[in-house]
Amino acid sequence: MRPLEEQLYPSTPGKFKDKTYYSVNRQFHRCFASTSTMFLWALFLIALTASYLSFQSFMDSGTRYLSSTWGSLHWEKQVRDSAQIHRVNGMSVLVTGAAGFVGTHVSLALKKRGDGVVGLDNFNNYYDPSLKKARKNLLNSQNIFIVEGDINDARMLAKLFDIVAFTHVMHLAAQAGVRYAMENPQSYVHSNIAGLVTLLEACKNANPQPAIVWASSSSVYGLNEKVPFSESDRTDQPASLYAATKKAGEEITHTYNHIYGLSITGLRFFTVYGPWGRPDMAYFSFTRNILQGKPITIYRGKNRVDLARDFTYIDDIVKGCVGSLDTAGKSTGSGGKKRGPATYRIFNLGNTSPVTVPMMVGMLEKHLKVKAKKHTVDMLGNGDVPFTHANISSARKELGYKPTTDLQTGLRKFVRWYLSYYGYSQEKSVK
Repeated sequence: MRPLEEQLYPSTPGKFKDKTYYSVNRQFHRCFASTSTMFLWALFLIALTASYLSFQSFMDSGTRYLSSTWGSLHWEKQVRDSAQIHRVNGMSVLVTGAAGFVGTHVSLALKKRGDGVVGLDNFNNYYDPSLKKARKNLLNSQNIFIVEGDINDARMLAKLFDIVAFTHVMHLAAQAGVRYAMENPQSYVHSNIAGLVTLLEACKNANPQPAIVWASSSSVYGLNEKVPFSESDRTDQPASLYAATKKAGEEITHTYNHIYGLSITGLRFFTVYGPWGRPDMAYFSFTRNILQGKPITIYRGKNRVDLARDFTYIDDIVKGCVGSLDTAGKSTGSGGKKRGPATYRIFNLGNTSPVTVPMMVGMLEKHLKVKAKKHTVDMLGNGDVPFTHANISSARKELGYKPTTDLQTGLRKFVRWYLSYYGYSQEKSVK
């Protein structure tokens, strides 16, 4: 008798007696062998796909690293090129808020005289980002590179200071606006306090440490009724959260100056206006509404007294900013350690000639050749103050600051820019 194995799996098919049983088993083993093969092929395909994806990821990473994205080789080159100094005894300046109103003008002024300028801006949507993008294009045309990022990004700031040994920082990035603080208070803390601290930490750790000039605000005078406002006046009665964050900034910067030897100059701006300005400012929104035939709301103070502002033209503000950079003493720290006392200063930058809001509206009507539809109401408790008036004697003495543009002249220049930028002709603007 043949062994059992030969009966079940005979070499000669005709000698197997139970053909049905043999056929089922043979099909089973063929299926099993086929399934095993398919499984192995599946494993092979999975491994091949994983290898391809890993390679693609590597290539994408390499492409990004060589492109203009944050931290790439091309990005680093753009930063270095923009920071190049092209004059004797020039400076290399990091300008935060560079796509903002004041930031754009200061960056252009510095670049024009041969200083190295690298901009930083997060292009938030507090007001129309397209205006910020247009400013960025203007800066790019002058070979000023703008890094798109947030001042709260400590890693990015550290990278910038690692690439460039900035001699100065012009810190203009901030959440602006008095009334908006009632809608979004967290944004003010995020930008004006947390962002400031993050930037100061980066400056503290830099080697060498840069000198810092930063934008405070005339809003810190708050409910102070003594005029004109002087730097020595009390500033402990803020009328808005915006003002409170700027006052906190002055205290914070003083602390970093005292502990770490950072050279710091704070500038209290008084109602800056001019071409490329902020759409949330009254003169800007009034212009838009007057041209569109919409009514404008004019607030008045207690006892029906007209509000007044120390309107300061952008070119005058730029002179004060540049003068502050030029006269800033060097920071005395190194690697976060103070080696001696450093300069700490605060200056008012205003025009010293307050003008009432109704008078300002009259000037706009004259330049636009359009009559405004006015709606006068009592001032709300929204953080606004009834008047501002700067004493600029300290800035005049220390910075050589001397404003030269009156409101009538400044508004004429602004209107000319506005009509051009937004596509109005003088004839078109007449109703």
